[in-house]
Amino acid sequence: MMRKGETTSLEWELKKRNQELEEELKQSKEREDHVRRQLRAALDRLSIAEDAEERLSVQLGDLEAEGLLQARDYHARIVSLLDQLSQAHSLLNTTISLPSLS
Repeated sequence: MMRKGETTSLEWELKKRNQELEEELKQSKEREDHVRRQLRAALDRLSIAEDAEERLSVQLGDLEAEGLLQARDYHARIVSLLDQLSQAHSLLNTTISLPSLS
């Protein structure tokens, strides 16, 4: 059986250990809250990045479509110019191959 002085010392040590554990628990909860805030901020940044990526993808698609239309227009213009050049060349050959009337 313990004496009164030993009980008081044991009670004091248990109280001290309990206070230490409560302080560790408080610090652990503070760290957990900090990590949760960091995670929330990271998720918010991720959401913003995903939205930006989606907008950029739409813009890229629009630019690709515009580029394709311009390429088709340029191709049609080149074909038209080649046709005009061919006609001019044929006209020149016809003019040159006609015998002179003098």
